[in-house]
Amino acid sequence: MPMTMMLKGKLKLPEKARRVFPDRLGSLVAGFDDNKDDKGGPDQLIESGEELETFQPNGFGLDREFDEDYDDDDGKSDGELDLRVRQKPDKEAVASVSVSEIIAADEKRSDLEYELSQKEINLEKLQRIACSGLPNEGGSRATAWKLLLGYLPASRDLWDKELTENRLKYAKLKEELLLSPSESSRKKDGLNSNEQHADSDVDGPLERHDVSHEDHPLNLGKASVWHQYFQFAEITEQIDRDLQRTHPDMKFFAGDSSLSRKNREAMRNILLLFAKLNPAIRYVQGMNEVLAPIYYVFSSDTDEQNAASAEADSFSCFVRLLSDSVDHFCQQLDNSAVGIHSTLSHLSELLKTNDEELWRHLQFTTKVNPQFYAFRWITLLLTQEFDFHSILRIWDSLLSNPFGVQEMLLRVCCAMLLCVKSRLLSGDFIANLKLLQHYPEINIEYLLQVAQDISPDTSSFRPSL
Repeated sequence: MPMTMMLKGKLKLPEKARRVFPDRLGSLVAGFDDNKDDKGGPDQLIESGEELETFQPNGFGLDREFDEDYDDDDGKSDGELDLRVRQKPDKEAVASVSVSEIIAADEKRSDLEYELSQKEINLEKLQRIACSGLPNEGGSRATAWKLLLGYLPASRDLWDKELTENRLKYAKLKEELLLSPSESSRKKDGLNSNEQHADSDVDGPLERHDVSHEDHPLNLGKASVWHQYFQFAEITEQIDRDLQRTHPDMKFFAGDSSLSRKNREAMRNILLLFAKLNPAIRYVQGMNEVLAPIYYVFSSDTDEQNAASAEADSFSCFVRLLSDSVDHFCQQLDNSAVGIHSTLSHLSELLKTNDEELWRHLQFTTKVNPQFYAFRWITLLLTQEFDFHSILRIWDSLLSNPFGVQEMLLRVCCAMLLCVKSRLLSGDFIANLKLLQHYPEINIEYLLQVAQDISPDTSSFRPSL
């Protein structure tokens, strides 16, 4: 059965995702070439006392891995940030700002709760509310993200039905694709054995089950179920290694507690299932970082039933989220009109439209190309550039953008450059590369406001499908 039909038949996707995601993946499966050759980075020589990383598309994932070890904070500058860093105010300012922020937060929370309580959700109004940030407490962010990603329909009357169906489909997918052949065989044998015992109460000798050549563990043929199972052993190991490094400062993900182990197991199931359903892409290193905010938010839902179903809900929303950027993870499409190089060019054009002086300095004077820093920004949806709380806030704006996640993502990336303009103009190649690969602390609300005010580059603007 083609992978496209498998995914469509087992997972209910919105119209957008059906067009953009499975069909495109299905077209890639036939021409998939499992290239194991690593390709080198740019011919940029840096003679300095410290190592600088350059992130290249061909160095990302299982065959294209990052060169760093997910260390975000070590290289952050302590210098002044063009008036963008949140300065420590005096006590009176703290008190006045806190009161106004509390009042604004209460009003926003009331508006959100009212909107989510309606029989028919107004998605445009929800987008406007979410764009300014969703509350961290309660389950409102989880519900809002599910609506913004199209996982929940606008009609509340359909929520229970949709959730039940999708959660059952996910459970069936896990049973079919994640069980080892021996576990699957034992389960089938157990069902057959129960049927036989129901027909006869007479004890007898144990029967030896014949194992066909295709089902034998030592059969290396491509049609063998064991061969297909062992194919993913390496991917599973890579996923486990990456999950161990996912937000190591958070007990939710890291450590040896029962909670962290349970969460890593659920995330491994999601990533491995995605890899098996999408053989043209499989698992790419960094997908764990994209999944982490979704799974954390859904697991933190105050509704116990929703929290218990976080794994199933996260899988569906993870698929929907990647439907807007799946081509960035496919090496065969890197140089195509929909690949990562095209997206990086769009970012460069967006910067040129909004600040030609900065664009010329980066492009010609210091030659700091977007692929050296923005590849990670774009592919991982900024999950490696900011602290976790800030990531959730940024994602509120990304998911609520009516023109799609990628359009807002490029705006934020461009704003990140504009917010450190003076430092970039005064820096050389080494200084600028270090600054952008270890982006400094910044006022997130200010950054997002700059992103909202950016003029779109209409020449390269590509609306979300």
